[in-house]
Amino acid sequence: MDFAFTEEQEMLRDQVRSWLAAECPAERVAELGESKAGWDESSWPKMAELGWTGLSIPEEHGGAGMGFLDEAVVFEELGYRLYPGPYLSTVALAVPALQAAPDVLVAVAEGRARATLAAAEAEPSGSRGAGLGDGDDPTTSAERDGDAWTITGIKEPVVDLQLATHVVVSAATTEGVGLWLVEPSPDAVTPLETVDSTRRLGRLNLEAHPATALIEPGGARATLGHIRRRIDAALALEAVGVAQRVLELARDYASERTQFDKPIGSFQAVSHQIADIYMGTELARSLAYWAAWSVAESQADAKRAAAAARSMATGVAVSACEASIQVHGGIGFTWEHVLHRYYKRALGNAAFNGSPATGRATVAASLLDQ
Repeated sequence: MDFAFTEEQEMLRDQVRSWLAAECPAERVAELGESKAGWDESSWPKMAELGWTGLSIPEEHGGAGMGFLDEAVVFEELGYRLYPGPYLSTVALAVPALQAAPDVLVAVAEGRARATLAAAEAEPSGSRGAGLGDGDDPTTSAERDGDAWTITGIKEPVVDLQLATHVVVSAATTEGVGLWLVEPSPDAVTPLETVDSTRRLGRLNLEAHPATALIEPGGARATLGHIRRRIDAALALEAVGVAQRVLELARDYASERTQFDKPIGSFQAVSHQIADIYMGTELARSLAYWAAWSVAESQADAKRAAAAARSMATGVAVSACEASIQVHGGIGFTWEHVLHRYYKRALGNAAFNGSPATGRATVAASLLDQ
């Protein structure tokens, strides 16, 4: 059995890497990260023209009708280049819930719309963490008036909220939890502070805001579960891209920087750290690819695979960034070097939807329940 990516998928990888190298060099990522907008809006229709925004959107809605395994290639390469934009939020989080809104799917495929999912809510203590929340008992409420719906509540943090034209919102009724589509007004969106300036977070404050039902009350659990598996796998893939890039940065620097007339990579204190990054990255890659296949094929163990991959890969990415910074010495701690941006993306991914320890607990529970 051949477990490798297909020739077409490898061609897609080459296309994505080549395009991102031209559009998102480190200097441009730094510039966008420090800008008010946080991204280059003109990149979205370009990505749509290349077909990336509609990879898993059905052909009748303007997409390519492909699957998550094809998107996996893009997620990994976006992490490798630290792309600042709403691809993760649109493709991994929102698209599965937009099947009941074909006009929006067409707009996403054509690069005219960006979307995200607003499911998380701040804890009563005021603490918050990016992700989906538990999704079972949101305080956000939906009310029906004839055929019309309105949503009232606060969702935070919402990934790429400031960049989205459409937001899928989870809300509760007396019949259960459902999903609705809203087009937020500017005054409903509040930017939130985040460690990673290349991935913005926001607070969505809705007060009797008009909404369109996507999934009727009581039917959201299966879709949210599917989205959770997709985002876990997508974050693992992105983390592999991050780890691979900081590995290469460490390797290249250790080959060029000399001490005592020798490349610093010849010293065990340096070479062992690079070897550790490599080993961790390859282990994480194997898990991430397994998770991507499991999600794409709707395998019975997809939840376990995705949780294991996210837990492993996001932790590896953080450790890889820390080791790469150490290999770089003083320059690795400077604001001008790109490493701190990769480190912040790695930290943000590791905290999304729960820590790596939370992922390990999910895997343990699934094994013990067998």
